[in-house]
Amino acid sequence: MVRLTVDLIAKNSNLKPRKEETLAQCLKKITHINFSDRNIDSIDDLSLCRNLSVLYLYDNRISQVTNLNYTTNLTHLYLQNNCISCIENLSSLKKLEKLYLGGNCIAVIEGLEGLEELRELHVESQRLPLGEKLLFDPRTLRSLAKSLSTLNISNNNIDDIKDLEILENLNHLIAVDNQLMHVKDLELLLRKLMKLWKMDLNGNPVCLKPKYRDKLILMSKSLEFLDGKEIKDMERQFLTNWKASKDAKKISKKRRSRSEDASNSYISG
Repeated sequence: MVRLTVDLIAKNSNLKPRKEETLAQCLKKITHINFSDRNIDSIDDLSLCRNLSVLYLYDNRISQVTNLNYTTNLTHLYLQNNCISCIENLSSLKKLEKLYLGGNCIAVIEGLEGLEELRELHVESQRLPLGEKLLFDPRTLRSLAKSLSTLNISNNNIDDIKDLEILENLNHLIAVDNQLMHVKDLELLLRKLMKLWKMDLNGNPVCLKPKYRDKLILMSKSLEFLDGKEIKDMERQFLTNWKASKDAKKISKKRRSRSEDASNSYISG
């Protein structure tokens, strides 16, 4: 197994120290580190890499996120396809904008409080025990309510996404291959997510429900793409007119029914 250390980084980087330049000064210049698919199983103290902004550690064997406390300039962190079971030790990464954790063993989305710049969170395809689904800690969702714009929760056995309604600035939701069943639940969510313009739900049972697409288009004025297909103005206008016509017929029928009831009671009186 391989531990990610500053010596390993220095050895593998194309750094050419100037005369009399120390290793520490040299490491301070590094902004991007790519150690993907290198059998890394743990992370050593990287505090010397204090200007590091992008760290690629996907396709490794990391089981615990540690020693990133001093990499406070990190904006992008790629940890997909490792062995991580708990989201932890990220609270000092105040500048983090994109976090990739897909293909790990995470059961609960938690530990992201205080990451107020986080715009993208990718937690698709967690390796969960049979029958378990990915859960969301309400405290983490609350802390991401204003910043998060893209969320990928695909292939996690999820059957309810009501909790996501707090993410007021979400504009792209990817939730394919889950267990979402009810159009009504999605309509309620869309009523709250006023900035959502792209939603992917392919592979959920709900997609097979009658008029699934029509109902969601009618419910959201902001949605521009649904399941990879653009919502054209003409399509939305047609559905809006169709619904207005249907509603008008219902009202007319009710009025007629009331009128007949009143007429019948007058005659019988």
